[in-house]
Amino acid sequence: QVQLVESGGGLVQPGGSLRLSCAASGSISSINVMGWYRQAPGKQRELVATITSILSTNYADSVKGRFTISRVNAKNAVYLQMNSLKPEDTAVYYCNADIITRQGRRIYWGQGTQVTVSS
Repeated sequence: QVQLVESGGGLVQPGGSLRLSCAASGSISSINVMGWYRQAPGKQRELVATITSILSTNYADSVKGRFTISRVNAKNAVYLQMNSLKPEDTAVYYCNADIITRQGRRIYWGQGTQVTVSS
């Protein structure tokens, strides 16, 4: 049974920073792309950033220059450093991973962590 567990969300003032963490556990053979998505109230879930197993990254235009995605393959973990946060960054943030197990390959999602940017 594979699980993704996120942590690090919370309330922060505009201009502040937060660091999200996500760790995958279970009978994992390998992990391809890992990423972060977010969903604001009344909006569709959207891509924030992704990172491949060889550490190639991709960002949504709205977060470029403010957010940094990273991962530690040995820990099956992915991180999102969020700086210069804006109220429009408020959303539930979800971790996502393309994972291969003995049973096959599929996409897994974390349970989500709330990020609120407000004064």
